[in-house]
Amino acid sequence: MKLYVVSGLGADFKVLEKITFPQNLEVVFLDWLIPSNHEDFQHYVKRMADRVDASEPFALLGYSFGGILVQEIDKIKPAEKIVILGSIKSDKEKSRFIKFGEITRIAKILPEKMFNVKSAAIYSFMRKIVDPKNPKMLQYLKVTDPYYLKWGVEQVSNWKFDENPKVIQILGSKDIVFPVKYSKPDHIVQNGTHLFPVTQPKQVSKILAEIFK
Repeated sequence: MKLYVVSGLGADFKVLEKITFPQNLEVVFLDWLIPSNHEDFQHYVKRMADRVDASEPFALLGYSFGGILVQEIDKIKPAEKIVILGSIKSDKEKSRFIKFGEITRIAKILPEKMFNVKSAAIYSFMRKIVDPKNPKMLQYLKVTDPYYLKWGVEQVSNWKFDENPKVIQILGSKDIVFPVKYSKPDHIVQNGTHLFPVTQPKQVSKILAEIFK
């Protein structure tokens, strides 16, 4: 069975390269597309879903924002299983920080240049949020287009979704982006920050082996 994988917002698949995926799966990585100017999220999801072959059974796996995206793809092309790493199952699981962004619409108000990840201020902020002990965090970012990153943050803030019982959620116990206290995950990676697929790949590999056995 094919497993279609979508990484995090702008993230390279290096985030997931240390994970050992079950041998019974054919892993297909779906690269992020750059959204067109003012592109509607559902239209973007459809473009991503167009690359999924629904003529045979398949599963979906998404990390971070990719977890949100694969749940939306499932609406168009239903999967056998959906696994999300460091992501949320519904808008009810948003942190206070993300809800603040939703209410204030601050991502839309902020200028595009604020989303330049090469900025020292933005890099420092992202490190504190994602993984304060990982100085090489930027090596996992493949798509650094400021328009795309701003657009992506807006989509996370505005996302509305009812929990799908088919979704299997894996969260890190120390994730600040999507804190475990707001969710009831199926699996918890102990001492895992938002970058737990990089820092605790053996735990993740073991959990995936159980899910797809």
